[in-house]
Amino acid sequence: MIGLTDWICNTSEVRSGGTADVYLSRVYDVLESTGRLDTRVAAEFSGDLPDDYTWGVYSGLEEVLGLLEGLKLDVWAMPEGEVFREKDSYGIEEPVMLIRGSYGEFMRLETALLGVMSYSSGVSTVAARVKLAAGGKPVYAFGIRRIHPAISAVSDRAAYVGGVDGVSGIAGAKRMGLTPTGTMPHSYILIEGSSQQAFLDFDRFASQEVPRIMLVDTYSDEKFESLTAAKLLGERLQGVRLDTPRSRRGDFEQLVREVRWELDVSGFTHVKIMVSGGLDEVSVAKLAGAGADLFGVGTSIAAARPVDFSMDLCEVDGKRVSKRGRFSGAKQVYRCDTCLVDRVVLWGSKEPNCDKCGEPMRALLIKVMEGGRVLYREHVDIARERSLRESAKFGSTTPS
Repeated sequence: MIGLTDWICNTSEVRSGGTADVYLSRVYDVLESTGRLDTRVAAEFSGDLPDDYTWGVYSGLEEVLGLLEGLKLDVWAMPEGEVFREKDSYGIEEPVMLIRGSYGEFMRLETALLGVMSYSSGVSTVAARVKLAAGGKPVYAFGIRRIHPAISAVSDRAAYVGGVDGVSGIAGAKRMGLTPTGTMPHSYILIEGSSQQAFLDFDRFASQEVPRIMLVDTYSDEKFESLTAAKLLGERLQGVRLDTPRSRRGDFEQLVREVRWELDVSGFTHVKIMVSGGLDEVSVAKLAGAGADLFGVGTSIAAARPVDFSMDLCEVDGKRVSKRGRFSGAKQVYRCDTCLVDRVVLWGSKEPNCDKCGEPMRALLIKVMEGGRVLYREHVDIARERSLRESAKFGSTTPS
């Protein structure tokens, strides 16, 4: 009988090319036979953003470097949490990563590299957009039940890089040194037999470090269960969570307003309102305006559409090359942090000044690997802070 772990590809299988598209393996053999396997190349990675997004948040670099470590390669990349665009002000694709070295060293890893960056950057991008929509209020990633458990920590890490304030997954939180966040399931309240008994037992027996946030939509109207929880726990109650299914929700914004009103007029102004269930950046913005304080966001983050990254050779044996529709030569990306203008130039060109304000521009691609030795070591909190800072600048902008 085949079990769960039989379908999980381990690191050695990935690094050996076992998860590659088969044509890469076949061409590897051909190039080896023709003596062209060690051809020196430069390969750029750039991406198409989903929907109508004008910017994305780059992540997945830590895993990428883990796959490339020890190979005789030099790598430049945007640091994790950096904001990127599809194209610069002149319509030139923005590379997020550049690899130089023997093609045979990394060609069978192309599929894995693209998969890592595409999924992680997609999750980070949506997480950043949801966080912006919340207007600074706390957002928590609740979506690992919508993805394969083997990548639950990957998903939570990418969401955290994007800017969420916490994650529900035990595995992801442990790896990042965080305390996982969560309240209680409906099944618990159903087993207890009544919301009142469930609230009392949770308050009595749950660890004191666990926030007292009660789920208030199991048996009756949310505002009445909220008042019940508030009267039972008093000052110990930190919040109530509204997780009503869409089929029963009606006007969710009005529901939040009702709950807030009843809590306030009854003297429970300290109790915060947490909302969850089918949320995305649009609904989060509306609910934040209606008075929601905390957001548990699942599917829209964890199952975000991936960034459509591709890898293209831009140099072969030191000569500039390109396929149709691409621009030849290795490139650097510069940004004016004042005007938020991007400029892509040929690698080694003079550092440009901003076309708008004339100020010097910042190079976005930094050297992260030299000869297979990883140079980029950065705590996930630093990547998250970068994402929060940079996405806040880009939140209301459109491409130049």
